[in-house]
Amino acid sequence: MELSELLNSALTGELSGITISNVKNSDLGEKIKIRPVLLKDQLKFQVTFYRGTKVIHKNYEKKELLTDIPLWLGEYFKQMQAEYGDMQASVLVSKKGKVTIKTKRTGCKKQAVLEHNRKKKYILEEGKPVPFLVDLGVMSQNGKIIHAKYDKFKQINRYLEFVDDILEQLPKDREVTIVDFGCGKSYLTFALYYFLRELNGYQVSIIGLDLKEDVIEHCNNLSKKYGYQDKLKFYVGDIAGYNALKSVDMVVTLHACDTATDYALAKAVGWGAQVILSVPCCQHEVNKQLQNDMLAPVLKYGLIKERMAALMTDAIRAQLLEEQGYQVQVMEFIDMEHTPKNILIRAVKDKKAGRNQKLDNCMKELHVQPTLSGLLDR
Repeated sequence: MELSELLNSALTGELSGITISNVKNSDLGEKIKIRPVLLKDQLKFQVTFYRGTKVIHKNYEKKELLTDIPLWLGEYFKQMQAEYGDMQASVLVSKKGKVTIKTKRTGCKKQAVLEHNRKKKYILEEGKPVPFLVDLGVMSQNGKIIHAKYDKFKQINRYLEFVDDILEQLPKDREVTIVDFGCGKSYLTFALYYFLRELNGYQVSIIGLDLKEDVIEHCNNLSKKYGYQDKLKFYVGDIAGYNALKSVDMVVTLHACDTATDYALAKAVGWGAQVILSVPCCQHEVNKQLQNDMLAPVLKYGLIKERMAALMTDAIRAQLLEEQGYQVQVMEFIDMEHTPKNILIRAVKDKKAGRNQKLDNCMKELHVQPTLSGLLDR
């Protein structure tokens, strides 16, 4: 069977899905998935490009894919899997460009899903009441998401997806100690406890810390109401002065203002925390320090300088954590349309520490010395 014949047979409304992988050239991304959709009663194909943490969707006509897929396989990828009707097909492309196709009948005809916008499956599902989400005003008593809180509901689930990715890094044979700095109203703190303890069976002890006494009182009342008070506790206090624990498995710091994030990250490193999740908030320190003759023409615009300084701050924080032996990812937490403060730094301890001379040179060129660098005694 020729590739063109296979594609012509597969690209119909009976297509369950096509996955193109085994990347050769990452310009298009690491993976491509294709499925049929109905748009205004016309058959199209939704193509999803996976590029790092970005997911890009585009709709194609069949005739476009008959031309593009062979190009993608020859130039960017080496493998394709397709399921259509009761057939499975595997395509391999050798280094010399030879195409090998294998097909087989499955004996089971899958029903293709043609809806354009399929309902997303969340970790905390809509329609299933979760007590703390009801009390925090995110859900109604019957599990319906309050319209004004839908973005918060998606944010909570997105956060839990990030945690789900690193579950294997947390010990399951003993109690896991977690500190949440700047917990605020604690939507995410309660969600974390519920996800780890109720949904995944982890033994956990979580401490939430915030400066607002009324907020802490409210959170402790809710914790008591759900019977969580022995292992989910909230205290009034600041990050820099918190010394109640000698070791911590996981540190969470969400929207801690300016250098408060640096103090939280330094605490996490000092404790030897296995996992760190940080969503920085407003950042002013590096903005005041940032200078560079080459960049002077663009740094003259205050808004541009502010945004560049914020990005530089988080990039330097990520590099400093890598120096301390962490594998670090910088990812989009929620869509930019909801807030520009959407970067999440996820760090997992897994390698030896070591000084990064290139980072030293970079900071010197930019004339910046972030607080975290000093706290880590570089």
